[in-house]
Amino acid sequence: MTSTPGTAPGGQSRLRRRAGTAAVAALLLAGIPVGAAVSADAGTPKTATGPQGQKLTVSANTGLDPAGQKVRVQGEGYGLTTGIYVALCKDNGDNRVPSPCLGGADMSGGSKTSQWIVPPGDPYEGDLAQAFGPGGTFDVEIEIAQKGDGLDCAEVACSVVTRADHRAAGDRTQDVRIPVAFAGQDPGDGGGEGVDVPAGTISYKSAAEFTTAGKPLDLLLHPDSKKLYVGADNLPDTADVDERGLHVLNPETGTSESWISQAPGSTGALRASAAARIAGPLPGDGVVYNYPLRGVGSAKSGDEAASGVWLAGPTITDIAPGTTPDTVLVAQGATLSEIERATGTATRTLTLPGGTQFAADPERGALWYTDFAAGKMHRVDLTSFTVSGSFDLPGGPGGMAGFTETDPATGAVWVGVDRSVLVFDAAGTLVKTLVGKDLARDAAFDTASGRAYVVRQDGGDLSDPANDNNGTLTVYGTEDFAVAAKVLSLPGNHSQAGAASLAVEPGGTTVFVTSPAEGKITKLVRQVSPLVTRAPADLTAKEGEEVALTAEAEGAPEPTVRWQVSTDGAQTWKDVEGATESALTFTARTAQDGYRYRAEFRNDVGTTRTAAVTLTVTAATGGDTGGDVGGDTGGNGDASNGVGSTEGDGATGGDGGTQTSGGSTNGGSDSTGGSGSTGTSGGSSGTVGGSGSTVGGGVAGGTGTAATSGGGSLAATGATVMSVTLAAAGLVGPGVLVHRRARRRTEGAL
Repeated sequence: MTSTPGTAPGGQSRLRRRAGTAAVAALLLAGIPVGAAVSADAGTPKTATGPQGQKLTVSANTGLDPAGQKVRVQGEGYGLTTGIYVALCKDNGDNRVPSPCLGGADMSGGSKTSQWIVPPGDPYEGDLAQAFGPGGTFDVEIEIAQKGDGLDCAEVACSVVTRADHRAAGDRTQDVRIPVAFAGQDPGDGGGEGVDVPAGTISYKSAAEFTTAGKPLDLLLHPDSKKLYVGADNLPDTADVDERGLHVLNPETGTSESWISQAPGSTGALRASAAARIAGPLPGDGVVYNYPLRGVGSAKSGDEAASGVWLAGPTITDIAPGTTPDTVLVAQGATLSEIERATGTATRTLTLPGGTQFAADPERGALWYTDFAAGKMHRVDLTSFTVSGSFDLPGGPGGMAGFTETDPATGAVWVGVDRSVLVFDAAGTLVKTLVGKDLARDAAFDTASGRAYVVRQDGGDLSDPANDNNGTLTVYGTEDFAVAAKVLSLPGNHSQAGAASLAVEPGGTTVFVTSPAEGKITKLVRQVSPLVTRAPADLTAKEGEEVALTAEAEGAPEPTVRWQVSTDGAQTWKDVEGATESALTFTARTAQDGYRYRAEFRNDVGTTRTAAVTLTVTAATGGDTGGDVGGDTGGNGDASNGVGSTEGDGATGGDGGTQTSGGSTNGGSDSTGGSGSTGTSGGSSGTVGGSGSTVGGGVAGGTGTAATSGGGSLAATGATVMSVTLAAAGLVGPGVLVHRRARRRTEGAL
């Protein structure tokens, strides 16, 4: 429990008040609030290890509520001489202070957005901070949100961290970080840590601009032929050619494959006609579309002209596929009709209280008719062709008409009104309002990924401070309505010359957005920052063993990988030379005991690292060397990693060798057991051996006629290999026994 500074009696309280004032001043600079509270929070815990062995655990680190939620943070193994802050901060990477952090300076000590932990007896203990428990432990609760106080975790990588308090601001030994992801983000199952953006961050970038279709009004990416159909009007100031009509483009390059410029008018004669709105695809290839004022046409790539019918009555204001393959649904103001495409005959007609556009949901037998002028939406039952319900559009009458679209997966109705998108469930209940800074103009759905794409246009009137001439593309999850990709600015896309539209490739890898004012279609491609799918784990090996660390990640573009090693407890890192594959394989050496390794993945979007893992290397035992101890005589020793060794290279025995510290010695001369030389290490004589054999590179003496078998007893003496090996270990003191066969492998990854 915390108290307000200055309320407790006694000299100690006065001391704490003075200390607290200094602390708050420092916090103003650090951007961290203070407070204290302890409670539990449900979730899946995540743990990280610090540079001095500290253990940090957070109760949940993925799928967090962007609006804010409480998480429990626990620690152990922290030093009792340095105070720390616990907070949600921007993660700036290794050896860089995590900052800024959520919250602000708190003058009362009542904030819950961070915690201050200090050594027992610290002057700040009580009023503003709480003390570590036994063993450098703490157990606190903080409230975190995706955005606040200049920190936006949708834009930058964020972590729940511990860091040294303001009295040791340059101390990075207390930095322990656990990456977090709010709903719509994913830091990766393998523990990937986003460096510049959160791991798995989705974004879109412009890959091409198509200017081959006049003034684009509507788009459809054909599900069978994969061709991009563009309904277009003429853009007078671009060329002498009248560009109105139905254009068919190659979606990869934007080149024109076909242009249907003519359709039958009111008398049946062909005439140049714009394609105002595309109703839907025809099987195999082609589309059904509306051409002004009352034409319903159909055409496919390669056609010289469209076939079509001319309807009686008012101008067509919306069009969609009918309840049978041969019909279409047509809105002519407040009149809804289902007509036969071949004849133009209306098979069913319904007059509504008002409205101009609709969205059909054939899966559920419903049609949603919007009346923006009256602030109403009506549900039409497609079986009975009657109104089955009416609903209010929030904001009242007169909202600027944007769009009406249904999510084919859920039946939800998305309605664009002014700068908002209103989301109604399949029963007509308003479930979400998504507000943007620009006018909501069109929406499309990708059922494969469960995402909705909304294009917004700027008003275009630069005298209005709310306008900047740039539109936006926003991607939402269709279940939680969270933003599922970085919001993309669309420069120059404004509403002064017509409403923007869009089409989405299944899977969401490519999006096409029109800009009528600029006479272009922008092709956007999806990018994903590296997301770790397989991460390495801590590893224990014996001296001389071959070890392998493996890491994998996915992303778009395909990420590259490089392995890094730290020899100082994760304080500094360097690249492992040549280690640019998913697997890092090397021979373990005792000098590498405690080294830390990680894989770093990079692509055009960002950088993601796996959590650091620790390599533990243990000394080889006598039993490990027995199989290679033999009676070699003579030969030369060598140095490995600055540690000397002696071994024989004679012809009458197996491989043998004893690694010693300090240098190497040259052994005896020939295979007949001539006089050998004595290798010394730190004052030890190393005179282990006997007639006919040499163990561990000691004295090469005797006749050399009695070879030993790997792991067996010494023929001349009857002593076991293990016994002599242990004796050798005692003689060389701190030296370490090593397999000769291991020395033939690649040296360790340093």
